[in-house]
Amino acid sequence: MSPTPATDRAADPTAARSSARVLEAINRKRRGASLTDEEIEGVVTDYVAGRIPSYQMSAWLATVACRTMATSELTALTRAYIRDGRRLDLTGIGAPVVDKHSTGGVGDTTTLIVVPVVAACGVPVAKMTGRALGFAGGTLDKLSSIPGLRLHLDTDELVPMIRKVGMVITGQSADLTPGDGATYALRDVTGTVESIPLIAASIISKKIAVRADGLVLDIKTGAGALIPDRPDAVLLTQTMMALAASFGLPSRAVLSDMSQPLGPAVGNALEIRQALDVLGGQRSPGLWDLCAAISRLMLQSVDPGLSDTAADAMVERVVDDGSAREMFVRWAVAQGADATVLADPARLPTARRRHLVTATESGVVLGIEPRAVGRATLLVGAGRLTHDAALDYGAGVVLHHRVGDRVGRGDVLAELHYDSGDADGARALLAEAFVVGDGDCAVPPAVHQIF
Repeated sequence: MSPTPATDRAADPTAARSSARVLEAINRKRRGASLTDEEIEGVVTDYVAGRIPSYQMSAWLATVACRTMATSELTALTRAYIRDGRRLDLTGIGAPVVDKHSTGGVGDTTTLIVVPVVAACGVPVAKMTGRALGFAGGTLDKLSSIPGLRLHLDTDELVPMIRKVGMVITGQSADLTPGDGATYALRDVTGTVESIPLIAASIISKKIAVRADGLVLDIKTGAGALIPDRPDAVLLTQTMMALAASFGLPSRAVLSDMSQPLGPAVGNALEIRQALDVLGGQRSPGLWDLCAAISRLMLQSVDPGLSDTAADAMVERVVDDGSAREMFVRWAVAQGADATVLADPARLPTARRRHLVTATESGVVLGIEPRAVGRATLLVGAGRLTHDAALDYGAGVVLHHRVGDRVGRGDVLAELHYDSGDADGARALLAEAFVVGDGDCAVPPAVHQIF
């Protein structure tokens, strides 16, 4: 939703009063005061209606990012984001529905794996997802590499899809949270994307609008995470869980590692192939460990009496017997995907060129810098350097080793897949991303903490 042009605001007799109110709210928050529900709702409502200019909303967002918000203020902000938006009614499904959210990262294919796994276990899943944010790949972009797949369903189509298949993955609908939709673009250009209160309100508002019966959060920590520092990542986790609870939404959370790329594939079609391999029984270290933990929590979120052992057994069974992969294919075909491509993933978009990055010395892989790997994929078109850039769905990186692996001089560390772009820059980034040396290395766990 676009704000009203300045010429139209000047003619609006309420615009001056709205600007005065938001200025007062900015000044009060800057002094450290808590804003009232009415002040917060007024700021968001006035911006959505076009009664205050973008520069004043930007100042308000920046002030909130610097001064933070109490849970009561965040509850009011979340409610304001949802106000006047549509709400999904999932009661017609006839069973508890679960949702999940990840703060994203490099090689993070968890949604593509855990949603069909949990659905194959008999628990319906409703998942709205978005495009890439910076160097971290977006689930919507990855799925867009599947020919024919419809990823922008009308809200009226979601419940029938879940009833028919058992799951749905679709693009985020702006009509569910108009306040968040109007302010999100501003956050991207005002340096407030990493604000803990604004992240929490944005994410939870969408989850409340979906009205699922349970929510599992996957919060990343480490060099490649949106919130790299662990104490801040823990604070974000606790903030979102408290905010969800204030709306009566039960939630669980995983604090997971992003000090290295999560999975071996980084890039859109490459990650689709990887997800299908994992769903078919290939348990990639790190990636599978996290997916198994999230799947367990999603099952337990709608059945609190389910033990860890029983939940893990259900997850293992649907992967081993092929029903998880079958669920992914059935869902994708139901949303228009070309079944012949999913039957033969080699037909997914593929880059024509390869470059191998090899180890210059023998030793142990002491580190893999995830942001460097993510930036390398951006340079060859797997991600967007500008908002409206076209994607090369076949481009990306395949990692051959993880932290803790022993390698010899000349061993392949990574494979760059590309057709165009700055391949030389990408190769240099990949070479710098790997740290190989002598000595023991503490291998980071995929899951640091469960809440």
